[in-house]
Amino acid sequence: MTTDAAPSPSPSLGSELAPDSIGGSRKGHAPAASEALLLEVNNLRVEFPTRRGALVAVDGVSFDIAPGEVLGVVGESGAGKSLTGMAIIGLLEPPGHIAAGEIWLQGRRIDNLRREALREIRGRRIGAIFQDPLTSLDPLYTIGRQITETILAHLPVSRREARERAVALLAEVGIPAPERRLDHYPHQFSGGMRQRVVIALALCAQPKLIIADEPTTALDVSTQAQIITLLQRLSREHGAAVMLITHDMGVIAETAHRVAVMYAGRIVEIGPVRSVLRAPSHPYTAGLMRSIPRVGTTGVPLAQIDGAMPRLDAIPPGCAFHPRCPQRFEPCDRDRPWLLKTGDRLAACWLHGDPRAV
Repeated sequence: MTTDAAPSPSPSLGSELAPDSIGGSRKGHAPAASEALLLEVNNLRVEFPTRRGALVAVDGVSFDIAPGEVLGVVGESGAGKSLTGMAIIGLLEPPGHIAAGEIWLQGRRIDNLRREALREIRGRRIGAIFQDPLTSLDPLYTIGRQITETILAHLPVSRREARERAVALLAEVGIPAPERRLDHYPHQFSGGMRQRVVIALALCAQPKLIIADEPTTALDVSTQAQIITLLQRLSREHGAAVMLITHDMGVIAETAHRVAVMYAGRIVEIGPVRSVLRAPSHPYTAGLMRSIPRVGTTGVPLAQIDGAMPRLDAIPPGCAFHPRCPQRFEPCDRDRPWLLKTGDRLAACWLHGDPRAV
């Protein structure tokens, strides 16, 4: 499931990462220096075997999240954002599997655990919020039954205490009249209210990590703002780390502390959200920012990135973005760039480093 070489936690944004040291080295246990980090993902590689060879969907991804921090993960469809989240939760659909790398949660490695052990972690230590709340809620059971059963599965409480906690959770996420709504079915809630219920479900067992996969995509603008504010408050008050997966740069700007930009299964830039969005270091990040509509620019054509995300069986050598990059030059189609220091962030682009020095 993993390689023999055991990579270590991701270095801070002030360091440079070479191809064989994206995560450094870890000798079978989490070092004391990483105890403050809640989640560490090191050199994660997700593959889908086929008759023509393995398709690499996530390729050498490394990042970490501290308690109370919101890390935004952004990129076009097919960038590998959701697969990274699924790998962390342990919900990859076969034949997809983790082929290399390590995932550490609160100093404990979890990518090599058995299914039963992972099932205990999901819900109890890792909560998940998915894009479509209807796929997360059973239409045949009341909201109250679904929340209380989840609480009973993970916490040593009585059924009465579980119901009381369910009411408190619904109130916390902004459901009016929670005692009455507890006995309603999912179809009796609006889309925004269902998403709040899903957030309550994710918080049932007081998890330390919440993976939110496109939690605002299907919602109107005003409801999006409410959900964003709710996620910020829950992260701040509960001290939970949040991995926020989205394609919406506006949501990232409003919610995240740091942002990781993904392309073709790789992180191409990672750093503080304000500096990355204001002055992108990678041409792909810059292209994403230029494609955002601007207020007061009527009559101006919307900028777009030429081309499309490559298929898994057609990822080009060197920098995966180079066929679409307006700033490409000779090394880009030959040598893969690894994350290099540029200011207060890391960017995988030869514009910020000499390939001969790596």
